[in-house]
Amino acid sequence: MTPNQVSAGELLQLIRSGRANTRAALQRATGLSRSTVGQRLDLLNRAGWLRHTTGTSTGGRPSDRIVFDPTHASVIAVDLETRHARTAVLDLAGTILAEHTGPLEITRGPEEVLAHLAASFPDLIAAAGVDPGHVCGIGMSVPGPVDWETGRVVEPPIMPGWDRYPIRERLQKAYAEHVASGPEDGIPVFVDNDANLMALAERQANHRDCAAFVLVKVSTGIGAGVVIGDSVYRGIDGGAGDIGHIRLHDQPEALCMCGSQGCLAAVASGRALARQLSELGLETTSGSDVKRLLAEGHPDAIRLAREAGRRVGEVLVTVVTLLNPGVLMLAGDLSGVPFMTGVRELLYRRAMPRTTANLQIVTSRLGDHAGVIGAAGMVVEILYSPAQADARLAHLAT
Repeated sequence: MTPNQVSAGELLQLIRSGRANTRAALQRATGLSRSTVGQRLDLLNRAGWLRHTTGTSTGGRPSDRIVFDPTHASVIAVDLETRHARTAVLDLAGTILAEHTGPLEITRGPEEVLAHLAASFPDLIAAAGVDPGHVCGIGMSVPGPVDWETGRVVEPPIMPGWDRYPIRERLQKAYAEHVASGPEDGIPVFVDNDANLMALAERQANHRDCAAFVLVKVSTGIGAGVVIGDSVYRGIDGGAGDIGHIRLHDQPEALCMCGSQGCLAAVASGRALARQLSELGLETTSGSDVKRLLAEGHPDAIRLAREAGRRVGEVLVTVVTLLNPGVLMLAGDLSGVPFMTGVRELLYRRAMPRTTANLQIVTSRLGDHAGVIGAAGMVVEILYSPAQADARLAHLAT
């Protein structure tokens, strides 16, 4: 690519990444002339996407520092779980401006669930104190495998009735019905698997230098998100990371929600532990109930969580050996000390020392907010990527 082909969107990418934050640095990075850099920056300034501050002087005239302005627009994020949903409005840096968490059964089906979510958006936007016209997109996290190209979940074991449902289109329509100032062509909606988005958020927030990052979420089900470099690895059709349905050789009778037998999730998920605890006389129906019993120090819950960690650790030996990550993060309802102890026990016993020598095994830092922060981050990364940014700038100019 010749210097004159470097677009405003590509300049924005350099600015957002921190690789070039002055006019002189942008000239050096791109080979563009001073006047051409100025023209590109004028486009970005007219869109309201940049902020100019005065840099530190080193004896001469202080340089004008150019940064991305994360307050010029907002994002709506939805983290849909099996029995509740968290919705939030965030700025473009991932700061939560307003949020709401409430019960919402995913089994009620996509029509009812999406209509319920959209109906809550006007109050949420008002609580955030932002102009509805400044909402630039919606990001949604779901507990199932997602075909990235279509934004549709594919054969999700714990989302009955959602298979290949047009989530993007329905949420766009519902948003237009409830938020009058939505874009004429529909607000952009993006959907991804919950573990993917949690991994994206956690890696960006606390492990940005980690070249290979794995997050394992153990709640109602079990799934993993993998970030290689700065990108989520999804596989060819969104199926990467679905480790909950790896078969265990010694559990042939354990019936999984996917219809198969012997899956890891049928033995070591929050739902599986809830069933085991119920059989012991403790009233538990979900991973949230198991989490509560763990917090209370119940001995049976602690014992079963540690055993679940061992079973998940059996699978993670292969995952860690294959990917050689720098960080393995445990998240979800079961990700406390007993579960982590079980995972560590199996990993360090069965994986080669070379594989674990530089591996950090940690728990979530963002906690319950990882899903919405990741969903918002997904929207920002897409809408302000060079190609999308250039297309949006051209639309604004018409």
